[in-house]
Amino acid sequence: MSDRIMPTTSIEGHEIGRLVIGTNWFLGHSHVSAAKSAWIRRYQTAEKVANVLEICSAGGMNALVAPVDALMTEAIRLHEERTGRHLVQILTPGGETTEELMEGIDEAAELGAEFCLPHTSWTDARLNVAANEIDDWPRVAGRIRERGMVPGLSTHRPEAIVVGDRAGYDIATYIQPLNPIGFLCAVETDWVAGIINRTEKPVICIKPLAAGRVNPPTGLGFAFTSIKPIDMVCIGLLCQEEAEEDLDIVGQIFDSRRAPVELQYTRSKASLADR
Repeated sequence: MSDRIMPTTSIEGHEIGRLVIGTNWFLGHSHVSAAKSAWIRRYQTAEKVANVLEICSAGGMNALVAPVDALMTEAIRLHEERTGRHLVQILTPGGETTEELMEGIDEAAELGAEFCLPHTSWTDARLNVAANEIDDWPRVAGRIRERGMVPGLSTHRPEAIVVGDRAGYDIATYIQPLNPIGFLCAVETDWVAGIINRTEKPVICIKPLAAGRVNPPTGLGFAFTSIKPIDMVCIGLLCQEEAEEDLDIVGQIFDSRRAPVELQYTRSKASLADR
């Protein structure tokens, strides 16, 4: 997709490509098995990740969602050193306590992150729907602003978006899972999509392929046709080939044409193949 222009959305002056780089398949969070996660961690290096980032940024993927992590920090440095292209960092620190989260916020700022979205593990544990509040959020958002970053929330519960909007919190963007099989979605996908479309804030939709359970044309097509024009889709990538393929698929989606994806042939499909 390097010869195409990636559509973007704007969040507080930051132009972000609508296809965002996910990092679980760089860091060994497979959502499949301990064995697969261990293999990813053994396979990946900063050099290999930087190679994938290079394909992504050439195709207009100019932002990534990541935890505060040494491997990603080194891979980003290598990528920018080689290409001269900047990647917008949307970092998701966590912590069992708000004080631990504050330390992660400070680390994110020191790494030069533009956005700081406390991880779902912190957010969802503090969501109080009955009281229409997220405990400690005003203090946390204030710390993020003080450190020069844009605040947002990472959540797996669509109620957090509803509460955040109703409370009028300082939240510039949300992270929320969305995929056609409802993997890690708290309610049915039509409800999740409805909440995403109802908020005026841009939403970063994660898990579009349900951690590898859905094929890319199906998952990406569902995600982009279910969300607002200002929303983004964040996809995890293992290798350069996946980056190239996903960029081609998304380019076809934005061009409103069916992507010519190479089908995976097996003997059981012999009767379906062109003769």
